[in-house]
Amino acid sequence: MSGAPVTWPSATPVDTPRLRLEPLRVGHAVEAVAVLDDVRLHTWTGGAPATPAELAARYRRQCAGHSPDGRHGWLNWMLRRRADGRLIGTVQATLSRADDGGTEAELAWVIGVDHQGEGYGREGARAMADWLGAHGVDRLLAHIHPGHEASMGVARALGLRPTDRITDGEVHWSDRPARPYRVVGYREPTE
Repeated sequence: MSGAPVTWPSATPVDTPRLRLEPLRVGHAVEAVAVLDDVRLHTWTGGAPATPAELAARYRRQCAGHSPDGRHGWLNWMLRRRADGRLIGTVQATLSRADDGGTEAELAWVIGVDHQGEGYGREGARAMADWLGAHGVDRLLAHIHPGHEASMGVARALGLRPTDRITDGEVHWSDRPARPYRVVGYREPTE
């Protein structure tokens, strides 16, 4: 990677039939803590729910749109149900430049426990993937715990396939054939 600064795209609103993807704002933390304050969400990812102050601090960092060194772009959306305006989850992408000059996105999605099983994760992740494709991203990746059937279903709906790579107990999923391993550096922790 050259020393030239990288300009990353900024998240914009996206509408689907049932959802509005709102670009992340620090102010979302107050509302999001009620959706994300559930230990069951951490069954697959580890950790514990963030306090309101921790969530606001995380959102403040993520709203910068890029890692401190600029090597990774951060795109974060809050998922709001259009029918009643309720916040129900998040989708996010960490962007990086591939060795061949392409742009890859490491995807993540979190749906509040009360809203799971209704296809919102798939709908939100699909809208995010389509937005990313329209903004020059040509590779999609995800890291999924091997027992998390719902996340595997979302990944399959995006055209991702499991690879033989495992990091911290999570299987790497990709829309491309396996490539040689490379370290991508710093990335903001996800929920």
